[in-house]
Amino acid sequence: MAFQCQRDSYVQEFVTTVVSCSPCELSLERASGKKEKVKGFEVILKDTVLFPEGGGQPDDRGTLGGVPVLRVTRRGAEAVHFVASAVEVGSSIQLKVDWDRRFDHMQQHSGQHLITALADSTFGYKTTSWELGRQYSTIELNTAMVKAGEVEALENAVNDKIRAAVPITIELLFLDDPAVQQVRSRGLPDDHSGPIRIVNIEGMDSNMCCGTHVSNLSHLQLIKILGTEKGKKNKTNLIFMAGNRILKYVEKSYNRERSLTDLLTSGVDDHVEAVEKLQNAVKGLRKSNLNLLRDMAVLIAQNFKSDPNRGNLFCLHRCVKDGDAEFMNIIAKEIGTEDTILFLTVGEERGAGLFLLAGPVDVVDRLGPRVAELLEGKGAGKKGRFQGKTSCMGRRAGVKALLQEHSQNLRL
Repeated sequence: MAFQCQRDSYVQEFVTTVVSCSPCELSLERASGKKEKVKGFEVILKDTVLFPEGGGQPDDRGTLGGVPVLRVTRRGAEAVHFVASAVEVGSSIQLKVDWDRRFDHMQQHSGQHLITALADSTFGYKTTSWELGRQYSTIELNTAMVKAGEVEALENAVNDKIRAAVPITIELLFLDDPAVQQVRSRGLPDDHSGPIRIVNIEGMDSNMCCGTHVSNLSHLQLIKILGTEKGKKNKTNLIFMAGNRILKYVEKSYNRERSLTDLLTSGVDDHVEAVEKLQNAVKGLRKSNLNLLRDMAVLIAQNFKSDPNRGNLFCLHRCVKDGDAEFMNIIAKEIGTEDTILFLTVGEERGAGLFLLAGPVDVVDRLGPRVAELLEGKGAGKKGRFQGKTSCMGRRAGVKALLQEHSQNLRL
């Protein structure tokens, strides 16, 4: 497998020939994180500058004849491009790469090779896997912990190599070439065929890799190791970013600092202390609010009990800010449920919320599931209480009518 994007990762436009185009359906992840099935076409080209996912690197984006390419995958020795509209088989067509995405991937991937090589040669920490994330990337090292000072030393070492402008070259070797034995590798795909692609960082590292890379370490600009965290099975995750991501991160951080300075009316160095003071104040207000809610619940219950004309059905709805599950349970406890049916709700007027049905055990056991059904919610209960959640508070009137009928039977 050696596409044009692998022979020269800096090519941004390319004219090729359409080999096949067939209808298909693909599950795509939207910006919201939800997956959606989309109908379109799978297009195979004679060659491509759009990289299909592989080697821990996500696939490229771009256009095919002006039509957005939504996904690129590898199928054997071919790259499959997913587009929304059909293209003519046999025609010449122009490909354009989303260069910002491509160059970002090149910087992160080459940065991973550099960190992996120096972590191994300097500290003996070998890379077992890595992930190129949307915000930062992660390298999994085969060590339970990275010692104090090693992260800083590693970061200094990789940036020294970037400043030294060390070249990165690509070569193709066949599996029976003795030089392959000297190459770092985590294995080949089961369907691999043909020559093996080797990425060389001059004088430092040779690694089997199908991804797109910069041609010189100076193109990485800078690498920042953000820190480490505990990984799986006595391993450590090293978190980093490279190149333009760092510039964007610094700009975003600066703008956030300016906004926080205005909101907190304090200098940058005092932001943490200011937020801690606000959190403590909020905790105090929440505690006071909870105490008020408890007192309110007791007063509501006492007011009902002191009414000489009260019936044996009590219904009450409160908005979210004026009640919670504890609020409802306090009312039920204060009123008592031996001879009274209580239907209490907390939430939006017609949307989501919590409900509590309390009363004689036999009544609640019989009506609890029915109340949940009427509210199109779910719940469970025991010992005379049935609690649950609903997204249809607007159906409370139907529940009240049901309970009024049964409260009359209870009186008899």
